[in-house]
Amino acid sequence: MKKKSVTCEQAVEMIPDGASIMVGGFMAAGTPHRLIDELVRQNKKNLTLITNDPAWPNIGNGKLIHAKLVSKFIGSFIGGNPEAQQQIIKGEIQSEVCPQGTFVERIRAGGFGLGGVLTPTGIGTTVADGKQVIEVDGKSFLLEKPLRADFALIGAHQADYLGNLSYFLTSRNFNVAMATAADVVIAEPDEIVPTGVISPDLVATPFVCVDYIVQREQKGANNG
Repeated sequence: MKKKSVTCEQAVEMIPDGASIMVGGFMAAGTPHRLIDELVRQNKKNLTLITNDPAWPNIGNGKLIHAKLVSKFIGSFIGGNPEAQQQIIKGEIQSEVCPQGTFVERIRAGGFGLGGVLTPTGIGTTVADGKQVIEVDGKSFLLEKPLRADFALIGAHQADYLGNLSYFLTSRNFNVAMATAADVVIAEPDEIVPTGVISPDLVATPFVCVDYIVQREQKGANNG
């Protein structure tokens, strides 16, 4: 059964104002750039952005920050984007920042239906404020709750007609975990290939995790 393909415009039309979105990528590597641009074009507001980082000003996820479409940020790093920092300081964006390893494990927990993650990271720091501490064999661990989203926007290298995804080098980063942790998963591949072209060993996200594939942009479509 072929996965349903949609245009970038149709994909973003499914996302309402106020939605929570997971966006893959590390400083814009592995980020679905066309979907980000379309979110800005359609002016989707009040988004909860769950992503490792807001990239740079007006680059990658930074475009959502620049357009002031984000009301809450959940991730692990904001140091590369002064615009994001300023909006957080001014109270325009709520923020929840956690260590990077904890961040991805919370997503993995959300994808696999776990009740949370026990980690010693953050014990004795402000990361632990307001969180439950659990003792295991005499050691203290923070209970970090799972993360899920309404939509996951996944940047992939290849998709086949079924929706199996492969990634190029480090662009798999957070995409693989996020593709398991959202109600609707929309993949934006660099190219779509016939089923069987992607070696089974290279399939990092199986088709059962993907709801929609964004069609490739038609070259010259906007030239006339």
